[in-house]
Amino acid sequence: MAADINEGTVPSYYREVHQAICSRTDERVPVSVFQRVLSRTSLSITVQNQIAEHVNSGDGFLSKVSLYKGLALIALAQQGKPPSPKLLENFIQELPKPQLGEPKELQSLKMQTVQESPLNLSLTLAELLKKDTIKVELIPEKKGLFLKHVEYQVTSERFTLSVYRRYNDFDVFHELLLQRYAYRVVPALPPKRALKGVLTSMSEREFIEGRRRALGRFLNLVARHPVFSEDELVKTFLTFSGSDVQTKLRDACRKMGDEFMTCKYATQAKDYLPGDIQSQFSSSRELIKNIHYSFQKLRDRAERMAQRSKENATDLLMFGKELSSLGSDESPVPILASCKSPWAALRRSVKGLSFEFSLLSEKAAQQGRREEDDVVEKLNLFLDLLQSYRDLCERHEKGVLHEHQRALQKYGVMKRQMLSATVQPKEQVSVEQLESRIVQQENAIQAMELRNYFSLFCLHQESQLIFTYLPITSHILGAFVNSQVQGHKEMGEVWQDLHSKLKSLFGDGNGQSPPLSPK
Repeated sequence: MAADINEGTVPSYYREVHQAICSRTDERVPVSVFQRVLSRTSLSITVQNQIAEHVNSGDGFLSKVSLYKGLALIALAQQGKPPSPKLLENFIQELPKPQLGEPKELQSLKMQTVQESPLNLSLTLAELLKKDTIKVELIPEKKGLFLKHVEYQVTSERFTLSVYRRYNDFDVFHELLLQRYAYRVVPALPPKRALKGVLTSMSEREFIEGRRRALGRFLNLVARHPVFSEDELVKTFLTFSGSDVQTKLRDACRKMGDEFMTCKYATQAKDYLPGDIQSQFSSSRELIKNIHYSFQKLRDRAERMAQRSKENATDLLMFGKELSSLGSDESPVPILASCKSPWAALRRSVKGLSFEFSLLSEKAAQQGRREEDDVVEKLNLFLDLLQSYRDLCERHEKGVLHEHQRALQKYGVMKRQMLSATVQPKEQVSVEQLESRIVQQENAIQAMELRNYFSLFCLHQESQLIFTYLPITSHILGAFVNSQVQGHKEMGEVWQDLHSKLKSLFGDGNGQSPPLSPK
């Protein structure tokens, strides 16, 4: 039957719908208009997407026959049947009529502008990265009477300002972000002090530098977040230059409350969620966990390569120094009866080679810094985001869901007590108190249910944020390849110069180096 769908075989309602939503000059129907038709149905987002996939030709328009097919699938789905084209193949009766209202009412759909669901994030990675770039630099230590304090200069490109912050300021800012945005990905802060035993494997200077980098990543992720970036807390932290930024931040947070209290979609979140939100959340969580694991492995390898470049720089420098030391030895060379030693001339030449090895060491060190700054740091940025997503998932399960379940259990106990009170006569006052408590608990459960749906709403958006960041993989690979190309090119040029120098110093008359062993 599906292959035979045409003008004469469909109900007149199909033709009337087509006439209402097609343009005057083209009998085709824009896919965006058909999406609006789907949104008028009571079908779940998943079913709507299935129908759209079955009829979408990929060019942005539906032919008349494709529209008829879509209308038939809508009608089947509204009857509780799966919207499968196979059901239409052997359809003997007249195609069912979808419940869409009067065709004339549909005419306005082709005039409407597309309104994006607030559930969807429409930003690209490039747009997120353009929101702001934050630089965090160490400033010289200020020593107090007993302790020395590390202070940071925080510079925002967006606000074109620099402010000074201590670690405790970051700590308060992070705490307030978690209070206000408990349902969002709030990146973790690095530890204030090195964990026990850590300083045995790294110096205090290395720890402070690592913490500076981590604080920079934290601020960049926060400043580029589509919700955080417009928040007064973030603006205050990045721009307030007064003496007590912590009090300023707390006052701002106290006035605003948490996101559930200020977001206009909070109490309507359930209406925007797809019917299969739980399965979507589970699959996204599992996929992101696997991505996190793979990126950790990539980061570990990149760190090892950067470390090897630094070690190579040290070895090349020491190699050059040993050559210089060898050539600087002024001890007289004895004249042996059997041969005339060329060592006096050779050692002067050897000393001159230390310059090239010093240059090679410098190039290797630059290579290590590029690998650390351009590759490892980008990997760590994305890993910080992935870890904060996993932390969010745990907060959702251990926080909102757990509290909701406890409230339901408490409500069940109260209801049983109420039933017992009606069966066994008790004092009127105690019964009224129990009724009042039950009403309060019902209100609490309703509030928790709203928060649970809002938590899922936010989780869905944060999952989209992770996938929006995934193209950073190409940035990381590009930085890695470029660092290797540049490093090998620069070092290759020095090695080539060294090769030419060796030929002129030690080569024979034909410019060829003598063999190291007899042929």
